[in-house]
Amino acid sequence: MNVGKVSLSQPDKERCPGCGGGLSREKKHCRICGTMKVFCSWSGGKESCLACYKAIQEGHEVVSLLTMFATTGRYTRSHRLSRELLMAQSQAVGIPLYQRRASWDTYEREFTEALISSKRKGIEGGVFGALYLSEDREWVERTCAEAGIVPILPLWGMGGKELLRRFIEKGFEAIVVAIRSDIVDDHWLGTRIDGEFVEQMEKRGIDVCGENGEYHTLVVDGPIFSKRIVIGETRITRRETMAFLHVASFAVGEKA
Repeated sequence: MNVGKVSLSQPDKERCPGCGGGLSREKKHCRICGTMKVFCSWSGGKESCLACYKAIQEGHEVVSLLTMFATTGRYTRSHRLSRELLMAQSQAVGIPLYQRRASWDTYEREFTEALISSKRKGIEGGVFGALYLSEDREWVERTCAEAGIVPILPLWGMGGKELLRRFIEKGFEAIVVAIRSDIVDDHWLGTRIDGEFVEQMEKRGIDVCGENGEYHTLVVDGPIFSKRIVIGETRITRRETMAFLHVASFAVGEKA
């Protein structure tokens, strides 16, 4: 009777939600399809968002969004998005935000520490939005190796134009929030990423995905969002060669 009771009460807890295969003893990854509990390296932009979406589609359990902030903790390190905006994204997506602060000098050390901390919490893998730059992949693999984290790069090898086509077709919405003003004109700030935007970037000889830092985006809606972010008042701020769209007000609203 005891054996029968165990066999009836345990299967759901020991099966992979992705393929139904058996989980490891620690229940952190699937022995058959390799799905696991992961974090997503989250900038708030298009690549990290699409990578997160694809990881979920592949059966991984995304349990946190890891975002690196400047030392003040007010803005993200690269896109200069406010903490409030990232918290709103986290709320809309329904995945907790894991925040770390760093200067550019301490970035790698702090990022690695964040990975080690995630590993201690039972997270086995990390999802990254790297596309085709070898230096990006090498950095990801090096930091993950130091922490014992499995790197997952669901977008790797995808061309920029193909990524944007899929991003748009899946129903994601994003706007330009940062540009290199020596390459891209200010009037593109706040522009929605769509087919016309892609054509204009190509016509100007600019990498359509901004992989060389030409521009950065903020995702405001998409298939993994239960709510959408509605942008209100904005203004342009500058720092060296970069121009940013400072979002002074926004709201988290119902999807159309």
